[in-house]
Amino acid sequence: MSANIAELERRREAARLGGGQKRIDAQHSKGKLTARERLDVLLDAGSFEEIDMYVEHNCVDFGMDESHIPGDGVVTGSGTINGRLVYVFSQDFTVFGGSLSERHAQKICKVMDAAMKMGAPIIGLNDSGGARIQEGVASLGGYADVFQKNILASGVIPQLSLIMGPCAGGAVYSPAMTDFIFMVEDSSYMFVTGPEVVKTVTNEVVTQEELGGASTHTTKTSVADLACENDITALLQARDFIDFLPGSNRDEVPERPTSDPWDRLEDSLDTIIPASANQPYDMHEVIRKTVDEGDFFEVQPRHAANIICGFGRVEGRTVGIVANQPMVLAGVLDINSSKKAARFVRFCDAFGIPIITFVDVPGFLPGTDQEHNGIIKHGAKLLFAYGEATVPKITVITRKAYGGAYDVMASKHLRGDLNYAWPTAEIAVMGAKGAVEIIFRQDRDDPEKIAAKTKEYEDRFANPFVAASKGFIDEVIMPHSTRRRIALGLRKLRNKELENPWKKHDNIPL
Repeated sequence: MSANIAELERRREAARLGGGQKRIDAQHSKGKLTARERLDVLLDAGSFEEIDMYVEHNCVDFGMDESHIPGDGVVTGSGTINGRLVYVFSQDFTVFGGSLSERHAQKICKVMDAAMKMGAPIIGLNDSGGARIQEGVASLGGYADVFQKNILASGVIPQLSLIMGPCAGGAVYSPAMTDFIFMVEDSSYMFVTGPEVVKTVTNEVVTQEELGGASTHTTKTSVADLACENDITALLQARDFIDFLPGSNRDEVPERPTSDPWDRLEDSLDTIIPASANQPYDMHEVIRKTVDEGDFFEVQPRHAANIICGFGRVEGRTVGIVANQPMVLAGVLDINSSKKAARFVRFCDAFGIPIITFVDVPGFLPGTDQEHNGIIKHGAKLLFAYGEATVPKITVITRKAYGGAYDVMASKHLRGDLNYAWPTAEIAVMGAKGAVEIIFRQDRDDPEKIAAKTKEYEDRFANPFVAASKGFIDEVIMPHSTRRRIALGLRKLRNKELENPWKKHDNIPL
């Protein structure tokens, strides 16, 4: 018996050592943690239970039959984050560069199947050199198997990817199909073809960081949601983030105790809207003063900052928040902001997370660049997402709600459940100046007449009462009572029942 126990310990130690101390040191020298060290930070202490520790590759070509390392380059299993079950896989760059083999892929698929069966989030820590070339098409088949699991899990369990090293070629498509992606600055990158191939084909000279680094993907491409300073920051952010999400589409949103009174009044909100309609204010302040303890987890803060998306809590329960940001492009809707918010709204709807929308939108961004790049179809994504969503939807119009953008931002016409407006709200087809110049175009050359007509238009439409008189606004509320109204609304809507007509799936304008 003692010999068997000794053999077990020897095999466990060999698996834990991965590619060996020399490669572990190389990983540390790059400022990166090893696969197992990352799991120690991500999961509650002592909660990780590993599976498939002894799995080895089955390749016999190119001398691979002489090199076997237990685990085959990925650590898989389950654990808890703040006591809640999650499933994880962590690629080990010290073992064959973290490259994906047939058995490596099977391990990932197995843990994803378990996550689906148990109704728990799956978190992937990606650090891989890509497909294991020695295995050829078997490795490519492994990637496709993982992709298929991502697709089937979408909308069923939350999927979070942490890119903590290289992620190139076919490897990028699995994270791209997950719900959220966090990257590490200066040590992670994602691209379909690397700098050398780009140079060969297009003669462009570009670095890995410029082509697919964390900054590129969180500002320009929107592929990633968050750029983190280092491995530890990324893993701690992931812990905070998972706390907001339900385990699956069958679960209620998580609830945690809060000492923040549900009926807390915020008098400072009564004066946050500037006297001039052209003067901006920071919508983050409105959000933080509405949610519990001011705790707001923003996603994609560096991309399309004219719209804010993220998670907060009201009475301890998770809510998704979408808000126009007057500080950036006056809060206008454009291609990037429409895509960003549409995907976020669809995630919230898939997982039963109520959506709070703060509206201050002057319209859609005009110009040939927007039109030629498809603002019509991209704007329709946000419209479609809000209209299709059946979760509780509460909308607060703080200032401008002009034109088609008024409709798109969770209006009553898109099945908004509770639509509130502050007294400062202006709900109209367009701003007074533009409207008057169209209606009274014959008087354009008479500044006094135009000024008088502009004042008349503002008095008539630059308020929330015309919309309220038609039932499009449920109530005009004082800004200081916004949190109280939202909390009461969410209580009422907790047992809301609304179903879309039966369909295999919709055909959102992609």
